[in-house]
Amino acid sequence: MSAAELYTKYTRVWIPDPDEVWRSAEIIKDYKEGDKSLQLKLEDETLYEYPINLQGNELPFLRNPDILVGQNDLTALSYLHEPAVLHNLKVRFLESNHIYTYCGIVLVAINPYEQLPIYEQDVIYAYSGQNMGDMDPHIFAVAEEAYKQMARDEKNQSIIVSGESGAGKTVSAKYAMRFFATVGGSASETNIEAKVLASSPIMEAIGNAKTTRNDNSSRFGKYIQIGFDKEYHIIGANMRTYLLEKSRVVFQAEDERNYHIFYQLCASSSLPEFKELGLTCAEDFFYTSQGGDTSIDGVDDADDFEKTRHAFTLLGVKESHQMTIFRIIAAILHLGNLEIQGERDGEACSVSGEDEHLSSFCSLLGVEQSQMQHWLCHRKLVTTAETYVKSMTLHQVVNARNALAKHIYAQLFSWIVQHVNKALHSTVGQHSFIGVLDIYGFETFEVNSFEQFCINYANEKLQQQFNSHVFKLEQEEYMKEGIPWTLIDFYDNQPCIDLIEAKLGILDLLDEECKVPKGTDQNWVQKLYDRHAASQHFQKPRMSNTSFIVLHFADKVEYQSEGFLEKNRDTVYEEQINILKASKYQMVADLFQEEGAVPAAALRKGTPRIKVRSASPAFKAANKEHRKTVGHQFRNSLQLLMETLNATTPHYVRCIKPNDEKLPFKFDPKRAVQQLRACGVLETIRISAAGFPSRWSYPDFFDRYRVLMNKRDLSKNDKKQICQTLLEDLIKDPDKFQFGRTKIFFRAGQVAYLEKLRADKFRAATIMIQKTVRGWLQRAKYQRLRRATLALQRYARGHLARRLYENLRRTRAAIILQKQYRMVRMRRAFLRVRNATITIQAFARGMFVRRIYRQMLMEHKATILQKFARGWLARVRLRRARAAAVVLQCHWRRLQARRQLKALRIEARSAQHLKKLNIGMENKVVQLQRKVDEQNKENKLLNEQLSMLTSAHSSEVEKLKKELQEYQQSQRGEGNQLLSLQEEMERLRMELERAHGEREVMEDSHGKERDLLRKRISDLEEENTLLKQEKEELNSRILCQSEDEFARNTVEENIQLKKELEEDRSRYQNLIKEYASLEQRYDRLMDEITIIKQTPGHRRNPSNQSSLESDSNNPSICTSEIGDTEDVIQQVEEIGMEKAAMDMTLFLKLQKRVRELELERKKLQTQLEKKEQESKKSQVVETKTEATSEHEDFAYNSLKRQELESENKKLKNELNELRKAIADHATQNNSSNNVQDSYNLLLNQLKSANEELEVRKEEVLILRSQIMKAAQQKETGKNMERISSSAGWPSSDRPIDQEDAIEAYQGVCETNRLLEEQLQNQRREHEEEMEALKNQVDSMQEELEKQQQALLQTLQLSPEVQVELGLQQEITRLTNENLDLKELLEKLENNEKKLKKQLKIYMKKVQDFEASQTVVPVERRSHKRNMQVAVQRKEKDFQGMLEYYKEDEPLLIRNLITDLKPQAVSATVPCLPAYILFMCIRHADYINDDQKVHSLLTSTINGIKKVLKKHHDDFEMTSFWLANTCRLLHCLKQYSGEEAFMTQNTAKQNEHCLKNFDLTEYRQVLGHLSIQNYQQLINIAEGILQPMIVSAVLENESIQGLSSVKPMGYRKYSSNSGEGDNSYSLDEMIRQLNSFHSIMCDQGLDPEIIQQVFKQLFYMINAVALNNLLLRKDVCSWSTGMQLRFNISQLEEWLRGKNLQQSGAAQTLEPLIQAAQLLQLKKKTSEDAEAICSLCTSLTTQQIVKILNLYTPVNEFEERVTVAFIRNIQKQLQERNDPPQLLLDFKHMFPVLFPFNPSAITMDSIHLPASLNLDFLNKV
Repeated sequence: MSAAELYTKYTRVWIPDPDEVWRSAEIIKDYKEGDKSLQLKLEDETLYEYPINLQGNELPFLRNPDILVGQNDLTALSYLHEPAVLHNLKVRFLESNHIYTYCGIVLVAINPYEQLPIYEQDVIYAYSGQNMGDMDPHIFAVAEEAYKQMARDEKNQSIIVSGESGAGKTVSAKYAMRFFATVGGSASETNIEAKVLASSPIMEAIGNAKTTRNDNSSRFGKYIQIGFDKEYHIIGANMRTYLLEKSRVVFQAEDERNYHIFYQLCASSSLPEFKELGLTCAEDFFYTSQGGDTSIDGVDDADDFEKTRHAFTLLGVKESHQMTIFRIIAAILHLGNLEIQGERDGEACSVSGEDEHLSSFCSLLGVEQSQMQHWLCHRKLVTTAETYVKSMTLHQVVNARNALAKHIYAQLFSWIVQHVNKALHSTVGQHSFIGVLDIYGFETFEVNSFEQFCINYANEKLQQQFNSHVFKLEQEEYMKEGIPWTLIDFYDNQPCIDLIEAKLGILDLLDEECKVPKGTDQNWVQKLYDRHAASQHFQKPRMSNTSFIVLHFADKVEYQSEGFLEKNRDTVYEEQINILKASKYQMVADLFQEEGAVPAAALRKGTPRIKVRSASPAFKAANKEHRKTVGHQFRNSLQLLMETLNATTPHYVRCIKPNDEKLPFKFDPKRAVQQLRACGVLETIRISAAGFPSRWSYPDFFDRYRVLMNKRDLSKNDKKQICQTLLEDLIKDPDKFQFGRTKIFFRAGQVAYLEKLRADKFRAATIMIQKTVRGWLQRAKYQRLRRATLALQRYARGHLARRLYENLRRTRAAIILQKQYRMVRMRRAFLRVRNATITIQAFARGMFVRRIYRQMLMEHKATILQKFARGWLARVRLRRARAAAVVLQCHWRRLQARRQLKALRIEARSAQHLKKLNIGMENKVVQLQRKVDEQNKENKLLNEQLSMLTSAHSSEVEKLKKELQEYQQSQRGEGNQLLSLQEEMERLRMELERAHGEREVMEDSHGKERDLLRKRISDLEEENTLLKQEKEELNSRILCQSEDEFARNTVEENIQLKKELEEDRSRYQNLIKEYASLEQRYDRLMDEITIIKQTPGHRRNPSNQSSLESDSNNPSICTSEIGDTEDVIQQVEEIGMEKAAMDMTLFLKLQKRVRELELERKKLQTQLEKKEQESKKSQVVETKTEATSEHEDFAYNSLKRQELESENKKLKNELNELRKAIADHATQNNSSNNVQDSYNLLLNQLKSANEELEVRKEEVLILRSQIMKAAQQKETGKNMERISSSAGWPSSDRPIDQEDAIEAYQGVCETNRLLEEQLQNQRREHEEEMEALKNQVDSMQEELEKQQQALLQTLQLSPEVQVELGLQQEITRLTNENLDLKELLEKLENNEKKLKKQLKIYMKKVQDFEASQTVVPVERRSHKRNMQVAVQRKEKDFQGMLEYYKEDEPLLIRNLITDLKPQAVSATVPCLPAYILFMCIRHADYINDDQKVHSLLTSTINGIKKVLKKHHDDFEMTSFWLANTCRLLHCLKQYSGEEAFMTQNTAKQNEHCLKNFDLTEYRQVLGHLSIQNYQQLINIAEGILQPMIVSAVLENESIQGLSSVKPMGYRKYSSNSGEGDNSYSLDEMIRQLNSFHSIMCDQGLDPEIIQQVFKQLFYMINAVALNNLLLRKDVCSWSTGMQLRFNISQLEEWLRGKNLQQSGAAQTLEPLIQAAQLLQLKKKTSEDAEAICSLCTSLTTQQIVKILNLYTPVNEFEERVTVAFIRNIQKQLQERNDPPQLLLDFKHMFPVLFPFNPSAITMDSIHLPASLNLDFLNKV
């Protein structure tokens, strides 16, 4: 295309500008061939005439379309030139805040001078595994590309970071090494990656300093080689250093500092270990105070010194060596403060021996002070004949001192580098390495010396290597695509390099001049003039004879020759070195020992791979014949570096310094262009522009430019042919493009031309659309006006008609109002007269009625008085008659009783009566006693009632007397009152008549006032009602607001508590996850150890296995995943102290607590066993005594049973009454669960007390019967004696018989009294227990109130304090509950034992009773046989248990767990293995075999772990065992016997509960195993889904025709385009989700767990997609937002189809949904900003701003997001407290919950399939 076609009207161009370097302008007139100027309009609307050189035809540079501005890759621009590159970098840096940009294979990094949140751990993981062009430019992308190529091509890599001081080279290199340390972390526990990162603070301390351009400038170059093994884990590193700036040790320019280590040591001089160094502040030393200010803003030297010391320690530098290093550094400072005194006019000098700095210098280095004092001022001259000692001048002494200081520091620097390398060295063979070169960029100052010359020489070499590499990549790209290769002319700087390093070059001549005894800088410069005057890269300045100019690739630099020879020689006198060699400190002496230098050629022989060695050769003695110059050393080290780089694949990072003021995000175009020219970026652009810089794939070109194609071409199927046809029609010159195999190659500017054609096509289509739309709008406007006119006419006519109707209606209404008013006025007058008449009548009638009422009332009262008086008189007469009759009855009855008493006394003296009396005496006595007690009680009650009645009667009589007196008095005064009342009536009538007259007058006068007051009152009432309404509304609003605030606060508190609970649960599950990983690592290490040993012997089990397999004799089997302390210690020794110390303290604390609980439990159990033994012994004794006494007291059994029955009934009645009272009291006062528990405990205690009471009562009865038997035996003995002595009973004396009967009666009474006292004591104890329980209930209520107060107090604290207090309270609460439950368990066990004892006693008594009637031994044997038969019959009733032998347990585990495939049980009941294992556990529990239960559960857990470890990447197997583990856990809960888990059980299932063992601890172990299983399932699913997410969600074109945007991103070369196409569609990802769902459902996994699995997976989908969106500019567009929203809706539809909408998975997609909406929203006005802020609540401020910065217009008609709009968004979002991180943590895992899910299947309904080979299991 001709210039006239390109330079047309409205085309924008770039013109030079002295301030901004390049300035944009727009052509306002078409250019024609031969025009001398170009008419332009600048951006500020000013006109400008740009002159054109007709001879050179130099037209201004064309500007790229706005659609291409902001590209990630500069080579993707259509017009490739300097202004386009500068503008693209400026737009990305200032508007989008992007500091990284690609330029082909070069990463351009601009220093932001601000901390950016783009280097976190999650960003590293986001870039890991991604292709270089898929994500936004980043240093991590370059590092990932190097790492990937190293692994794929098995070739060493290098990352070359260059730039001038202050551009950010060191930081970029540091981030690259951090990426390698994170991605390629070492497989072992040596922490080599931490050591690699720890070398940075050391090298910064001893090699970095503050300069005028940078506060932390590296004053040396370094090349760090990070070594990797065959698995590409870091195994070691090595460092080479280049050209340390030694002159900075003794001299600093204005506003600069010495190396940081000097200031760090001075800042820490006050520490006690540094007192002997003799240091003070840095201002007191000459070597640290020449630059002026010794501090840096924002830098704490003391803190940095601590970091440096920590880094030394981490790298293994001993404390003694560290102290020696600090002594040497302090000695250098003291050396700079020496006072040198001139003598003999300056021809000689001396140093005072009393100089404190000299003594400090010598003592710190351990050298002889007198020798150093002498040789600092003298030198030795050696000739062939003799040796002379010569004094030096003052200038020579100062130079020698400075040279000594520089040499000491250089040697110390080399020693530290060697020891750092030694610490980073690995014994494992290095497979490959990645080198990071942090080297100084091209430098040019006002005064350029030897250091700048060496730096620029190194940059010349690096630029040559860079040019050749870029040229090679371009050639490979063309050859791969089959493009004809034509030689591209690029700048070759070999002549400049020859000028410097060739024979008789600058360095060669410099070395020759150094060998001349009296060589000077002027002589050397003169030789340069003579030798290289004709060279095109060498010039002589016009105004100077001591400097020379070299034309480098970046710029020409003038070097001053002064000091070149001295710096090249680097002379240090041998005498001073010998003194240092003789130091008493070994390390100081070793620094200056001679070492043989190994030539580079020897290192390169016989080694195919580059071997690493230090680039700084060891220093030799000052022997001039053998010592190499600095220039020669630097050239050799540079040559070795170039060989290393040429043997690797290089990656380039060019750091740019945007301004010299170090201000954040300020861009200085002049400084930026200067650095772009110097670092080779523009050379890359020039090489690319010389060929075909723009490259499009055929599908992308077809999608972008399909608007330029006709329908006939679009109907073809071959896109490649369509593109070729289009280009041949549009671009006539075939040299402007080439067709490759997969891409189309364009010359510079062709893509811009195609964009112009596309824009013209769109513009024409837009004009056509606008024309049609405007015509339609005008027609619609006319129709709208016509309709409006007709409507106005219609409304006007209607208004006139309505107005006439209104007039007529008002006239009629006025007439009606007048009529009604007149009627109302007349009616009011009539009503007034009528009301007055009615009032008078009412008063008169009322007076007459009241008079009649009073008369009736008086008569009624008189009647009542008469009634009461007559009744009282009748009652008096009745009482007298009744009293007389009672007296007569008493006398008669007394007479009859005396007669009967005489008869009874006569009858009582007979012997038969005494015998009858003695037969049932005791029962009768007891019954009589009871009757007496009952009668006494009834007598008391009757006496009380009688006293109450008498008192009530007396009070009533007194009241009646008082009323009678009052009534009599009132009758006397009634006559007088009647006369006075008549007089008053007459007087009142007169007054009433007078009042009537006055009233009529007053009514007329007050009528009007009343009306006015009523009106006023009505108005006030209306106002009052309004005010009340307003008040009510305000109150309601205030109440609503307060309720809303309260509800909001409560909701927020609940949400906060839920978050804290989730965080605690996630921490707990993370600990389980870490423990599982440690366990797996331990197993792996054990496997390795066994492989290494390969010797038979005992293999130690892992700690968790040993703890699980430990024997236990207790029913409650203690299992812990922690293991014994010895196991933990051994694990620490095997794994490594660093890693094992993470959770060891927690493990040991838990283990200690478990052991204490175990000891307590054992002690309690031993005590219980002792008590049981004692009780058994006592029972044996009691049974023996009872057996011996059975034959003796058989006659008394009937009496005892009767007494027991009566006592038992009485006690049962009392106990039932007590229980009812307690239950009523408990239900009234306490309704909480805690009170109910205390009530149950109270009932249990009452039951136990009742049982004890019965036992004691039986014992008392037995004792009493024995006493009675002894008394009877005595009486029978006495009677026998009496019978033998006398003839019979009647002849005995009466007094003796009465005394015997009285004694027997007294004995019975005493026993009855004893029993009553015991019963009262028991009652008293019961009452005391009741009071104690009431106190306990009160205390529990107080504790509840205290807890509520504490909860309110904690809610007012900060979240962190709440978490800590919550944890402490939870721990204390759990421990207290544990102790309370333990006590309750002990009490229940004791009660159970007591009940068993009582049951045995009753059974024995029943046996004894039956044996007394028949033969005792036979009946006992039959009773035992019957009991045994009953037990056997009970065993036969159990079902749902599987029996196996102990020897078959490994076979059971192998067939049911290890070798089982999920397909084998797919057609059976879900989770069949779990049911089978539980049935085996049931049988072991039934037979009370704790060892069998322990062994089976331990083997099951270990077997499941082995299966999971073996199938760690099998989703189906992991899901299968997750379902079975959860089902086994549910079975252990469902059949545990705990009421909380038995609410949904059937009666049959309750029969299947465990009887003997509490497996709570095993439930906890299974819970941990389920968590590990769940985490493994999630990891497998995430590993399958993660490669699909980006292509399926972000890149998949579900809606056709939306992806017509320009392709963004990196132009891939052959080195990184060899990977296959791994694109996935959304349908494929949904099919994978369907597969996951069907597998989990088929295997019977709980629905709640399935919901949690998909919630976790959808969170990962959201996090990965959003992170990729935040790091990719090419997907941040409107069309991507539309496509993304459609894809998300497909996922939501899938969730609804699977009934998973309640799982919370859809809520996890909310950030991604809001990001899609943000891409689609309008982004222009402040209203748009408010809408965005209100909509994007799930996105953080940084994420919103990042998406807006990345947003790319679809075409040129869409405007970019302005910086002002983004600032407005940031301003509105300032109030948010968002986290600072940019990316989501896609590895975050929600804590999992396993809700209890009981099974409806009974154990006896499960059948074992034959395919499982479980024939050895027997159903019980």
